[in-house]
Amino acid sequence: MQWLLQIPVLFFSVIVHEFMHGYIAYRKGDDTAYLSGRLTFNPLPHIDLFGTIILPVMAVLANMPMIGWAKPVPVNQYRMNDPYRDMAIVAFMGPVANFALAFISALLLKLFLILKFSPAGLFMPVYYMLTFGVYINLALGFFNLIPVFPLDGSHVLIGFLPYKWLVIYEKHIPYGFYIILFLIITGSFKYIVIYPMTLVLSLFSLIGIGV
Repeated sequence: MQWLLQIPVLFFSVIVHEFMHGYIAYRKGDDTAYLSGRLTFNPLPHIDLFGTIILPVMAVLANMPMIGWAKPVPVNQYRMNDPYRDMAIVAFMGPVANFALAFISALLLKLFLILKFSPAGLFMPVYYMLTFGVYINLALGFFNLIPVFPLDGSHVLIGFLPYKWLVIYEKHIPYGFYIILFLIITGSFKYIVIYPMTLVLSLFSLIGIGV
């Protein structure tokens, strides 16, 4: 029954991720997300059949962290001052939001332990959700930074690649979905996501906010 505690945390995490995309785009001059009603924390407009439902189930069945994404917030990069660089910033801030949530969750766990709350009894669900919040947000952050379309990492890379390399790189776009499935099915996912997560968790422990 752990999924009953995991799902709200996952939904909140991917919603914050997408909200940040829309908010930064709005600050950069593009109000597309605002006008389409996507600058909201209501989960319903953000649900994506594959990214929010199917992919998390596949990840669990593959014994990987529960990962996924919400329906992408609509962004019109050509309404921004610097379309390619601003779009890269918009894309990058989604994972940044997840890393911030992971850090906040770790801090709250440390605070509860300092206040002598025991990770048992009534506090157990909160303790578990915060712990999961650390892991899932690190997983979401690193997963979305993979430079494969349609993940955020691809948009970040597109914003900074020289044109001659950009033309070559964009040829992978029609196959991005299959590349992501390949990474998950073959277990290559762990080298790109789980190893960096382990490094960050070690850093958290080093500064006294380990989970």
